[in-house]
Amino acid sequence: MNIDTDPVRRKRQQFARWTRLANRIGYLLLGMAIILFVVAFAAGFSSTMATLVVICLVASFILLAPSIVLGYAVKAAERDDTERGL
Repeated sequence: MNIDTDPVRRKRQQFARWTRLANRIGYLLLGMAIILFVVAFAAGFSSTMATLVVICLVASFILLAPSIVLGYAVKAAERDDTERGL
């Protein structure tokens, strides 16, 4: 069956796109948190810098946790379909 005609595979492809985007944004936020922490450490911690680091960390964890799990689920479903010849 073609991916264009199979609604399940089309939906799975859409989930894969969204999980890749969430992964990129989540890792970008995690990187920003690390950079902000280093800058705050070098310049002296302020409440604003600490708040920005925590916000970036929390946002990255909120994005990364479900996107990583869903990404593995999509890959496993595709692998299962391929192994069964679908």
